[in-house]
Amino acid sequence: MNDADHDPAAPRVKLSRPLVVVMAFVVLTVLGGVAMAIANWNYEFIYYGLVMLVLVAAVGVLHFRVNFPMFVLWGLALWVLVHMGGGTIPIPESVTEPGAPPVLYNLRVLPWLPKYDQVVHCYGFFVSTLACWRALVVMTHGSGGTLRPTIGAISAAALMGNGLGALNEVIEFVATQIMPGTNVGGYENTGWDLLSNLMGTILASLLIRVATPRFSCEPASSPTRAA
Repeated sequence: MNDADHDPAAPRVKLSRPLVVVMAFVVLTVLGGVAMAIANWNYEFIYYGLVMLVLVAAVGVLHFRVNFPMFVLWGLALWVLVHMGGGTIPIPESVTEPGAPPVLYNLRVLPWLPKYDQVVHCYGFFVSTLACWRALVVMTHGSGGTLRPTIGAISAAALMGNGLGALNEVIEFVATQIMPGTNVGGYENTGWDLLSNLMGTILASLLIRVATPRFSCEPASSPTRAA
């Protein structure tokens, strides 16, 4: 019996077919990415794959506490896919950032466009901020209420999203310390990553402001749903 069984305000989640599908998609994506990394002796993405499995487990535990909407779960699942593909899928030298390894993360189609890496950062922490908002709704109002999208509340979710982005940079920094020749990049790359994370959290904040009912909790008397 978990804590949610003792808390009538906590959303109740059951293992439904849509939830099993998204879970299977994520696990297969991570395992496939790790397999490609092993085949190419890509130690960096073997490391990221193991980290990703830990993060996936953490999201799963949190889901059974806050009951993420299914579109948030699929958003996070897509982030796993574009992240694992970014470090393992080769690309032509002609569209690779000058001086960087020819993998998808270094794709820059035109000099004035953002790199694939920056787009993934923006998208990933956009979705993370939506997940943080959902968690705030449940923690502050339980399963029967809706958190008003005030500047303070939305800022809290955005700061949580940026905090997760900073944690991502710590994980990348650890990679540079334990493995030679990573594709992480230097200080400028970290700055662009953080800026991309910020843009993602701002976009999520705007979406939350105009679509708050989608992020509210199910009424306590409603039928149990997986997401």
